[in-house]
Amino acid sequence: MVKSGIKLFIFTTSIDLYMITLTGTYECKIDSKGRLMLPSVLKKQLLPVIENGFVLKRSVFSKCLEIHPFGEWNDLMSEVNKLNRFVKKNNDFIRLFTAGVKMIELDSNFRLQVPKDLISHAGLSKNIVLSCSLNMVEVWDKDRYEKVLDDATVDFAELAEEVMGNSNKHE
Repeated sequence: MVKSGIKLFIFTTSIDLYMITLTGTYECKIDSKGRLMLPSVLKKQLLPVIENGFVLKRSVFSKCLEIHPFGEWNDLMSEVNKLNRFVKKNNDFIRLFTAGVKMIELDSNFRLQVPKDLISHAGLSKNIVLSCSLNMVEVWDKDRYEKVLDDATVDFAELAEEVMGNSNKHE
């Protein structure tokens, strides 16, 4: 008597996902080919996730770009993926949210290549600002960044109280 059985082999790709919190604002330059070199302090913060690559996209709320470590992007997309695509509003959101998304990696000199269409969208000139925002980095034209900070119509103290004042750390 011969026994037969079914063997199931499952192969998975292992990507070391690492929770990251980024800190700081850095001024740097983007060259005529769209390459920007990460400041060394930011490089050190990104070392645990550099090999997994990044996603570069348009910001939802501002004329800037966002650099998401790939693991953080996957977390975000798993939330977006829960939306029902048969609801027109959801489908429109997904299309607009992912418009212009590019996978990018650092080259051997720790430079990121920013595609021309995204440079144009964000109005990037030679001088830029990299502003860390928790788990991603915003890429701003320096003049636009300073103008946004100067022209802020919101009272930051009031905003801080509204957003953070009611949080109870013991719950």
